[in-house]
Amino acid sequence: MEILTKRYDGVGETLQSAVLPNGLRVRVIPKKGFSSCFACFGTYYGALMRSFLLAGERRDTPAGVAHYLEHKMFDMPDGVNVLQSMSVMGADPNAFTSYDETVYYFRCTENFEENLRTLLRFVTTPYFTPETVEKERGIISQEIRMYDDMPDYAVYFELMKLLYQSHPVRDDIAGTVESIAEIDADTLYDCHRAFYVPGNMCLCVEGDVEAEEICRIAEELLGPGKTEVPQPLIPEEDAAPEEFYTERTMSVSAPLFLLGAAFAPTQEDVLRERIVARLSLRLLCGTSSPFYARLYREGLINRSFSASLDFPANTAVLTAGGESRDPRKVYDELLKEAERVAAEGFDRAAFERAKRASLGARLRGFEDFDSVCLSSFDGARFGYSVFDAPAVLASVTEEECRAFLARVLTRERTALSVIKPGRS
Repeated sequence: MEILTKRYDGVGETLQSAVLPNGLRVRVIPKKGFSSCFACFGTYYGALMRSFLLAGERRDTPAGVAHYLEHKMFDMPDGVNVLQSMSVMGADPNAFTSYDETVYYFRCTENFEENLRTLLRFVTTPYFTPETVEKERGIISQEIRMYDDMPDYAVYFELMKLLYQSHPVRDDIAGTVESIAEIDADTLYDCHRAFYVPGNMCLCVEGDVEAEEICRIAEELLGPGKTEVPQPLIPEEDAAPEEFYTERTMSVSAPLFLLGAAFAPTQEDVLRERIVARLSLRLLCGTSSPFYARLYREGLINRSFSASLDFPANTAVLTAGGESRDPRKVYDELLKEAERVAAEGFDRAAFERAKRASLGARLRGFEDFDSVCLSSFDGARFGYSVFDAPAVLASVTEEECRAFLARVLTRERTALSVIKPGRS
């Protein structure tokens, strides 16, 4: 096993990387003299991986299994609840499930090795009984129903149903009350055996630690053997929406809207594409943009307005929204601005200011151990480092941003979801 060390002198950071004999990716960001440590350990398995191939055999599972697994992994065979036991050891543990990954993490200032060992052990020790699975079903069902009643949640998923006809990104990560009724202990064991294997997982640590010791502990607890990694079967979809508008009535004080466009990521240079996309969106409708200033003055948007990008597995989606007295007007004005930029390009001075602001935000983000480790977890899958971002950002051109918006934010691809005040 070789540990590769790369120093990023421009940002004063160091990244150490290794792939253990069992296939586990390890990323360590050493921070000598710091008392705080952060560690995340997870699998590239999320809500989109409902179907997969393993050993040549196809397996189809209900929606919500990845999230259900995350809920159940904190129970150990000896009856110990890991959240409680790690808290006693001075750690702050938690986990999340996204469309394409499930990550377990903790931060602490003491007992780091003990907490790391606990993290590695419990994530790779499945323990499910019919009774505990049934109990959790009730908890997750309540969670699903709670989110169904939240306007922010509703406006998002109504938009996803416009943008996608069959791709599972249109559905809640937790599944539905009906789909989780199909999940039993055998389902959870099967999916854990398939996806929670070192070759499909990554461990990222930042703090006053030694990479050699992190690797040694991981190999000791996870074993040396390699296991076949499953092949997710996620349908590809890149068609324009069949319908462009939807609305619901819910208990909100003002109309809530979310517009969006789905597109296929190129996957050629993942980090560059994401940086170009986010810089383009900042330039188009960020809080310093002429578009934002004009619509804010006219009372069409308020401080709730924001825009974002997400890249779940083999698709990507651009969204922008908030509260507005006239969502259709905002939708139309944003598309007009995108069309203008596609034809004329960006103001050179504004482009350079946006790049500097983006660079400043990224450099400040390097101070956040949580953000750096979670970004490193994502980057390990695609072969980039979060510390590459400043150099990539510096080389991005105005033409790349103009071309991105011209390709993605068009009237043929953009849909609008609205939640109107009233009784649902």
